[in-house]
Amino acid sequence: MSGPDEREAGAGGGGGVGAGAAVAALGEAAGPVPGGAEEAGPPLGPGVAAGGGGGGRQAEPGAERDSDAPPKKRLKLPGGAEGGGGGGGGVKLEERLYSVLCCTVCLDLPKASVYQCTNGHLMCAGCFIHLLADARLKEEQATCPNCRCEISKSLCCRNLAVEKAVSELPSECGFCLRQFPRSLLERHQKEECQDRVTRCKYKRIGCPWQGPFHELTVHEAECTHPTKTGNELMEILDEMDQTHKKEMQLYNSIFGLLSFEKIGYTEVQFRPYRTDDFITRLYYETPRFTVLNQTWVLKARVNDSERNPNLSCKRTLSFQLILKSKINSPMECSFLLLKGPYDDVKINPVIYHFVFTNENNETDYVPLPIIDSVECNKLLAAKNINLRLFIFQIQK
Repeated sequence: MSGPDEREAGAGGGGGVGAGAAVAALGEAAGPVPGGAEEAGPPLGPGVAAGGGGGGRQAEPGAERDSDAPPKKRLKLPGGAEGGGGGGGGVKLEERLYSVLCCTVCLDLPKASVYQCTNGHLMCAGCFIHLLADARLKEEQATCPNCRCEISKSLCCRNLAVEKAVSELPSECGFCLRQFPRSLLERHQKEECQDRVTRCKYKRIGCPWQGPFHELTVHEAECTHPTKTGNELMEILDEMDQTHKKEMQLYNSIFGLLSFEKIGYTEVQFRPYRTDDFITRLYYETPRFTVLNQTWVLKARVNDSERNPNLSCKRTLSFQLILKSKINSPMECSFLLLKGPYDDVKINPVIYHFVFTNENNETDYVPLPIIDSVECNKLLAAKNINLRLFIFQIQK
């Protein structure tokens, strides 16, 4: 007969074997492990499981893995994010850089120069100039829209590193929707893209067709304009001649003025001032200058002295020429303003005529022929406006 001690030991050993048999039976019932592995680990021997009655040690985490089994890989989620990784892994690098390098005003990537305030906040050239122009109109100090520090052309500098980084970021072609570095995109859209919009070569004789470049050859082969009659073509050419005639009249007038005996020109500098009204308005005036032995002054105003020009998207400048000297007889003159030698503003030449007398010594305000509002903002953003004035005295 067995003693009590032997029965307890036998019961403990039987419990351990029973637990091992149960685990093995569960493994057989479950079938092979998915992925081709037939065993999840080495078989459990007697007394290894933590079940049963007796003092078996609890297995450590990972102890049941086979040492020869390959390491588990992290589960990759769509978009590049890894299981267990931090947030934001699915956002592309280009999109993250876009939010870092964009202009703080328009929130778009700069297309040309990039300026930064003293605290490093970025502004594209257009928004930077617009901020300075608005501050001039409101008689305020321009400030950074992000940190409110003062900004000006002397306080802000260009950030060449950001400009180069932006030029390498991919951008989508508006025609073929393919991605190109921004530095190459303009050339691709103008010269290489097969989907870029182009015009028929017979547009000079009135063909209105425009379409993708890859269809141009087919259209030109089928275009009916080369077969038009002479009368039909003459109507189209007459309209083109009228436009060309106006341009030639302007240039011939300038060449004619250059043949005059009395010609004077000078560099003029418009300086900003404020009216004494309750709501002050910005205007510009030059110091007195001498041309053709007479003393003159130029004045200029924004949007024809509109009450709140800073609320308008359209910006214009108009000017008047004032004769300060006393004259003995009427003085008939032609005059025009052009950009100064150190400015890059774009001005179309327009010739104005006026007869000056002692009683009528001021011209009406006439438009300064700036191409668009962007060019006007460039002038307003500058501390002074530097232009060149030509005056031609017409001899009787």
